[in-house]
Amino acid sequence: MIRRLLLLWLIVVPVCAAAAPMGFDEARHLLNRTSFAANLEDIESFAKLTRAQAVDQLLAWTAGKMVTPPPAWIGEFESPRKLRDASEEERKAFQRRQFEKGAELRAWWLTEMLTTPSPLTEKMVLFWHNHFVSSLQKVRSPVLMYRQNQLLRKHALGYFGDMLHEVSKDPAMVVYLDSASNRKGKPNENFAREVMELFTLGEGNYGEQDVKEAARAFTGWSIELETGEFLFRRPAHDEGVKTLLGRSGNFDGDAVLDILQAQPQTAEFIVGKLWREFVSPQPDAAEVKRIARMFRDNRYNIRVALRALLTSDAFYAPQNRAALIKSPVDLIVGTLRQFRFETGEVTPFLFAARLLGQDVFAPPNVKGWPGGDAWINSATLLSRKQFLERLFRAQEMRAPPAPLATDAPMRDRVARAMNDIYFDGERWMKQFGPGDPALTRVVLATEPALTSANSALAHSASASSTSASSAPDKSAPEKSAQGVQRLRELVLDPAYQLK
Repeated sequence: MIRRLLLLWLIVVPVCAAAAPMGFDEARHLLNRTSFAANLEDIESFAKLTRAQAVDQLLAWTAGKMVTPPPAWIGEFESPRKLRDASEEERKAFQRRQFEKGAELRAWWLTEMLTTPSPLTEKMVLFWHNHFVSSLQKVRSPVLMYRQNQLLRKHALGYFGDMLHEVSKDPAMVVYLDSASNRKGKPNENFAREVMELFTLGEGNYGEQDVKEAARAFTGWSIELETGEFLFRRPAHDEGVKTLLGRSGNFDGDAVLDILQAQPQTAEFIVGKLWREFVSPQPDAAEVKRIARMFRDNRYNIRVALRALLTSDAFYAPQNRAALIKSPVDLIVGTLRQFRFETGEVTPFLFAARLLGQDVFAPPNVKGWPGGDAWINSATLLSRKQFLERLFRAQEMRAPPAPLATDAPMRDRVARAMNDIYFDGERWMKQFGPGDPALTRVVLATEPALTSANSALAHSASASSTSASSAPDKSAPEKSAQGVQRLRELVLDPAYQLK
């Protein structure tokens, strides 16, 4: 009898907890992980919902369109063929145009992140950008990188299999992983290897012979140089029988992708990455398998996997709160959104993100940004603090605007953009009463200075403090600080780097 009651209690209590309103702390945790930052109004609104209702509402918001107009040149693909007979001056002009377009492309996406009514959409596009990696540095076509961004956006919360097939033929990917040089009799294995190791199965779940056979299946996948569109060159395709993961047949590239998707390891690999992005650095193997089964059974519907993650007990477990380190984009975009900064040109924030290690449209290599503890060391933690300090003192350092020519050099544009930053701290603080504990609970994912949840952050915070100890920080707020000064104190606390 006692055993039955205990078993019933173990079943009923979690169900009741999941069906009850989330409350302030759970709502804050959910919004902080799925949007770039949580604000008081949204937290209080979501606190009245159950976990399932809250997640369903978040997912419903992802259907909206972009609010930032795209760059004017997105339909103007410039063929590299025109450079074959170009003069040195024409080559330099072409490179300048590509550089300027690349800067405009980055600014467009950052602006969308700052202004979107659906931040979860942008977080998922960024997640897939770091999964299906391509880089402007190698692709060298802002138009192709824009198209790829739109492809990832289209499928960000759709069906993984559809995205896998389309991104594998995406011209930016064709260029980045050398598919255009993969031809019958002389296969290039780059894409075949990465589609297994980084896009589907994960390391250790395939053999070298599988890579060689898959490379043969992908022969003939290329790009039309005049339009920048995908092109299948049939004469370059190997029509012979291939053997892959125990199956044999006259496979083409699409058939190989279907075989990879059918492997149980693929669903587990993707769910494991989503877990590290949204839940904790160390996935729970049993939970990953459970959610991966749901993922597979629902035709790799990304919404199903994400909903299962965000409504799980593991997501809300105390040990998984403040367990993730904000990426540079998380930190910058989240700060600007949460505190409602007014900004002009976003160039300074792109430079800041690059300085902190995350240059959008230019991941460091095919594996993307490693994330996690790699975001933090004594140098980057100090740079993060300096950025935040400069941001929250922008109003004090503001100078009268000077005329700026349209062809002004970048350093002048950056200086002007920094001068345009405005934060109405007094207005923002009116949400909270004097000494209101809700201020700390909104701004920080954990108590101030409690960085032991992440050893890398704790170590770097200690090293950063030691390196700066020789020169006293005259701007450091007093412990009794109130109002805007108290807010500055919170954002400069190492715990602000956690989510």
